Amino acid sequence: MSSETDKVFKALADQTRRFLLDLLREHNGQTLGELCRRLEMTRQSATQHLAVLEAAHLVTTVRRGREKLHYLNPVPLQEVQERWIATFERPRLRALSAVKRQAEEAMADKPTFVYVIYIESTPEKVWRALTDADLTAEYWGHSNVSADWRAGSSWEHRRTDGSGIADVVGTVEESVPPTRLVTTWAAPGEEPTAGPSRVTFDIQPHNEIVRLTVTHENLADEAEREAAASGWSAVLSNLKSLLETGSPLPQQPWLMTR
Repeated sequence: MSSETDKVFKALADQTRRFLLDLLREHNGQTLGELCRRLEMTRQSATQHLAVLEAAHLVTTVRRGREKLHYLNPVPLQEVQERWIATFERPRLRALSAVKRQAEEAMADKPTFVYVIYIESTPEKVWRALTDADLTAEYWGHSNVSADWRAGSSWEHRRTDGSGIADVVGTVEESVPPTRLVTTWAAPGEEPTAGPSRVTFDIQPHNEIVRLTVTHENLADEAEREAAASGWSAVLSNLKSLLETGSPLPQQPWLMTR
């Protein structure tokens, strides 16, 4: 058993830490103060439990101004599910899949959807995989195309069927290779009332691997949040497979609009 898997099981062995994950499943993106209001313990004790969950990659954090928001990260649980639970397909174990679900709620001043994945790669390779038209076509089913990926440049999410049709268009708002890329997303010709959605890719070294955080903001409604949850999970799992094994998963035209 790997050390990373050991950390996951150690984190889940404690009732308080499981309760913290339940709280984030019910309401993702909470501050320490919000979580402590549901716990009968000091802030110091809660912080220690959250540190164990972060070390196991079950919880990730995003800073919004002075606040530190905590998010459930289902990737380690998904890997456990795929390795053991899915093999047996017992109905009594299917309840565990609920822990994997993204529980992001609409909050005006918080990220609409946050997904974190750990990849055995380098920041440079992850950046190239997100911005190279040929590579994105290989694992995404669409090509991400821009003249130079600099702030202010336009970009398109084009079909790979030879039509050249763009299903998503936008602008590069921020570009700091190889660590941060912020883009707007909208359907061609669309002028949404609340403006286009925004996707931020934060690429950070994490020991000898890379931590990729995707934040998708300003989604219009619950249907778009659900589409983002399922879409990003599929795309990023396929990206991870491509970079770690050299082969993507069976290709599908995964697309998160707006």
